[in-house]
Amino acid sequence: MNDEKPSTAQIQHNLRHLRVFLAVIDTKSVTKAAATSHLSQPAVTQALTKIERELRTTLFTRTPQGLFANSRGDLLAERVKRAFAYLDPALNELSPRLKLVATASQLRALIAVRECENFTLAAKKLGVAQPTVHRAVTQLEEEAGRALFERTSYGIVATRTANSVAQAARLALAELAQAEVDLAEANQEEAGTVVIGAMPLSRSFVLPRAIAEFRKLRPRTPVHVLEGPYADLLAGLRRGEIDFLIGALREPAPIGDVEQRVLFTDTIVVVAGTGHPLVGRAKPTPEELASYPWVVGQKGTPIRKHFDALFEGLAKRPVAIVESSSLILMRELLSRTNHLGCISFLQAQAELSRGLLKALPLHLEHTARPIGLTLRRAWLPTVPQRLFLDLVTQTDTVP
Repeated sequence: MNDEKPSTAQIQHNLRHLRVFLAVIDTKSVTKAAATSHLSQPAVTQALTKIERELRTTLFTRTPQGLFANSRGDLLAERVKRAFAYLDPALNELSPRLKLVATASQLRALIAVRECENFTLAAKKLGVAQPTVHRAVTQLEEEAGRALFERTSYGIVATRTANSVAQAARLALAELAQAEVDLAEANQEEAGTVVIGAMPLSRSFVLPRAIAEFRKLRPRTPVHVLEGPYADLLAGLRRGEIDFLIGALREPAPIGDVEQRVLFTDTIVVVAGTGHPLVGRAKPTPEELASYPWVVGQKGTPIRKHFDALFEGLAKRPVAIVESSSLILMRELLSRTNHLGCISFLQAQAELSRGLLKALPLHLEHTARPIGLTLRRAWLPTVPQRLFLDLVTQTDTVP
């Protein structure tokens, strides 16, 4: 994968330098920026020079009247402002001085210890020595005047404030990574990645078409399709590790910092193997359906809620249930046994059209459910991310 990803200029994430950069953006003057940042003029000039050297581009037009951001400077400024909008409120809650002294390395250490719940594992994840991670966290704790982690028999657990700072730092660092992509794209370079949290329907219906079209336009941009339980995908989205989710929407939205966009609706279908006793029969009764073993999604999923509703009020409900959202497992199990499957119609459409599965004649129009995108509120996509979203919403990608 690394061989495919285009090389982009990288910001070294010196947070103090980036604050100085914003001061110059706001004041259009090295002298005024030096005063507001409590630095010397040479220090401000050095900070700007270092950022431009790292990014291999010029960010300002320098005139006798002052420094004026060019288009690339504006791109970077927008992302840096967004990064500090996430980070600064959380740092202020911990200690107002942390806005001035906290480093990206310290924040990465905090994030890693929060995720690993162990200093040694966190150090391995970051590729540094364990004392380096311990020292970084200790420096934050000393500045905050409080502990950020509690030791338990299960490991090191972050406090509420530490969780808040770690979440804000994740999103801030994600914005800075997005800035690198924005600047590369401005230089006509193909850059960035698209990271998708894929629920079952999208993997068999929406994504193959969208990825095929995306690859024609972006032959080198990596696309990462992540699978897993909805709760894990949602957590990755909120941490800034996943760009967006595609699949069944939740009603209502699961939490206030995400938004949902409907693409289309889908219904549930009950399927069976071609040799199942119910295939070719008139509409089976709920009691008949309940007597067979089933393959259906996990509890809490939209499909499972509709499945449970099919047997509501019955004295005898299905008991032999295999919980899985895997279409391959369902297809193979149904072909070998008398199991029935409860699944999205569009997800099973290819198997039904090829005669690998048979749909039972049940009226399930009431099971219509919205399929769509879940995104972080106020998320600002990069060029490749925006392109992929546009392709997903095109009429030849959705039914």
